[in-house]
Amino acid sequence: MALSLTIVTLAAAALLGGLYVITEEPIQKQKAEKQQKAITSVLPQIEGIEIAEAQDVDGLTIYKAYVADSLVGAAVQTQENGFGGAFKLMVGFDNEGNIVNYEVLEHQETPGLGDHMVTWFKTDKNHQSVIGRNPDSCNFNVSKGDGGGDIDAITAATISSRAFLKAVQGAYDAYMKKPVDAQTSATALSENAELHEVYPDDVEPVNNESHE
Repeated sequence: MALSLTIVTLAAAALLGGLYVITEEPIQKQKAEKQQKAITSVLPQIEGIEIAEAQDVDGLTIYKAYVADSLVGAAVQTQENGFGGAFKLMVGFDNEGNIVNYEVLEHQETPGLGDHMVTWFKTDKNHQSVIGRNPDSCNFNVSKGDGGGDIDAITAATISSRAFLKAVQGAYDAYMKKPVDAQTSATALSENAELHEVYPDDVEPVNNESHE
């Protein structure tokens, strides 16, 4: 009996290991493609835009974008812990720090509640959209309760909303921390970072408890 169980266990482990090896590369490729699509989606849609090699600032990943020798914005990958666990965002800014767009890369928020962050904060309704806003002139906290902020929280998902806004604020802080010299040219940048030309593409565990 012991020998049989050992053989079955080893066979199962080998099978799982084999499946992991087979699926690892396609999964990583899919994540990379999703990330690249998110970068181009959140940046200003300007023809001839070039994206510099990723930079690390305070643990966040920044992809600065240029047209010729002018900085036109950046995509910042950030993350925060929400109600259901960690989630990742790609947030796009223009050269003045205004939010252009965002994409949710990964999340574990509650279906029907916290997962509304995917569209809630880009929907032009009441005071919930962050698109076009600048964290320097807007209080990136929820407006309800003792939040005192300027953004309407997702209905019944205050924890997720606060975490989302904290992540966006962190992305902004990282982007603005090291301003780029206006005289820096794309040619000079190419000596230290690879540039990729991109054209615009007319493109919480489930329960019955409220986040309140």
